[in-house]
Amino acid sequence: MKKLYIILGVVGMLAASCKKSYLAEKPYSSYTPATLTDSLGFEASIYGLYNHLSTFFTYSDHQGWPCVWQVGTDIAFATQPEGWEVPYYNYNTLISTDGAALYTWQWAYKMINNTNTIIVNIESPTLTGMGQANKNATDAEAKFFRAYAYEMLATLFGGVPIVTQPTVLARTNYTRAPMDSVNNLIVSDLVYAAANLPDIEAVKSNAKGKMYGRANKYMAMQLLAQTYLRMGKGDLAEQQTSAIIGSGQFSLTTSRYGIKVITQPGDPFSDMFIYGNQRRIQGNKEAIWVLEQENPATVTGGNTNSAQQRRVWGAGYYNITGMAICDSLGGRGISRLRLSDWVLYRLYDAGDMRNSSYNIRRKYWYNDPAKTATFGKPVPYTGADTVYKICPNTTKWYQYDPNDQFGFAMIKDFILMRLGETYLLQAEAQLQQGKTGDAAASINALRTRANAPLVSSGQMTLDLILDERARELVGEENRRMTLMRTGRLVDRAITLNSGTVLNPLNGLSSKNLLLPIPQAEIDLNKDVKLAQNPLY
Repeated sequence: MKKLYIILGVVGMLAASCKKSYLAEKPYSSYTPATLTDSLGFEASIYGLYNHLSTFFTYSDHQGWPCVWQVGTDIAFATQPEGWEVPYYNYNTLISTDGAALYTWQWAYKMINNTNTIIVNIESPTLTGMGQANKNATDAEAKFFRAYAYEMLATLFGGVPIVTQPTVLARTNYTRAPMDSVNNLIVSDLVYAAANLPDIEAVKSNAKGKMYGRANKYMAMQLLAQTYLRMGKGDLAEQQTSAIIGSGQFSLTTSRYGIKVITQPGDPFSDMFIYGNQRRIQGNKEAIWVLEQENPATVTGGNTNSAQQRRVWGAGYYNITGMAICDSLGGRGISRLRLSDWVLYRLYDAGDMRNSSYNIRRKYWYNDPAKTATFGKPVPYTGADTVYKICPNTTKWYQYDPNDQFGFAMIKDFILMRLGETYLLQAEAQLQQGKTGDAAASINALRTRANAPLVSSGQMTLDLILDERARELVGEENRRMTLMRTGRLVDRAITLNSGTVLNPLNGLSSKNLLLPIPQAEIDLNKDVKLAQNPLY
């Protein structure tokens, strides 16, 4: 009888399989976004935006990721390429299947989808239980991040699909919107954000009043100024920069401060980049936006990946016999890139604070006391050592953890916006309007702080401003995006950084003022052709 039961069971299954209902799909998940109904849900979703933001800066699955945005420009060349950065100096290999372009595109659209979920829910007329001021502030915070993602996409790819609703169903019919439409969305979001985000002193959100990391209106204003500059609207950009500078909330760092001001020699500029000095609460009154990182060993969720900036920018001095990993040399670096000869030998005037030994390290001394024959003596510059092991390097990413001498990850804060850049954006805005005297005054505010010679109105050009950006922001700014935004990537990289023997610049042309639309996105968009950028 047992055999009969088995046979009957099989027959029953075969009979059921003949019914159409047997083939009906029963999904156990969907794209349907969550419905947010209270302030706690919105707050958790907003926190998720900061979490996702940090993944752009701390991504380490490909260790060459930070190099993508620096090598093959005017300021740096690759020394030990991991892989992802290769197409960004050997431009002949930058094609539509590029991994870094795809990661950037997908990262931005994930941010956009997350913000759309918040925006649609917070703007729902059926939402109750939250005051209008709270709704407006939440809406503004989400719109700031949506604009941030779209500004990145517009700068790197040009016109892109506009998505303002949360993804509910898979779509295969996206089209690229005209740049005017993308710009209008970015401006609309940032104007709203600037009007509804809190002042920087009103974002201290924990019980002890010590958190400045949340969005403030000046962040939106600075990003809006950058957008206006990309659009060629210098007058509107200057309105934003002038409002930030004139707010009285920020000041250029002109005197020493912070945790090592007594115990360690330095200068006001270098103090801003010491671990423990970068936040507003730590004394940095120049900071407009700091992405605050915490040690994940002590704070759950304090870091989303293993940021590679220290390893990328710092020299691999520990590979030299007689050298030990230490705090004063910034911990363990491996020098995946090196500053260009233009930066090291031709960019700075004599006496410029930003080129001091505290800001760009050029000399090393044997520091391992166990090696008595060399201890305390200068390390000679010989052969490849000057590229990999004791190469001159910016100290902005120094960070040392005695509990993690190998130092794969970095837990240092990211200064994403500061007043020094505001003056540079203002000079660019004034130059666009032909106000060369005012532009010179804006540049001279930084040069006065740096003890550098002042410039005159007759010297003012976009190239001079981009030179000054390198002096002020080397190692901080996304140099590739700056040069793509201003249209100056090709001529500056070829003129200033094409003479390297190691991993030289190749194949750079005007088509590289935009990145390729990722082929994976084109292939998935099967119902409508998603147009590729020219010549890719």
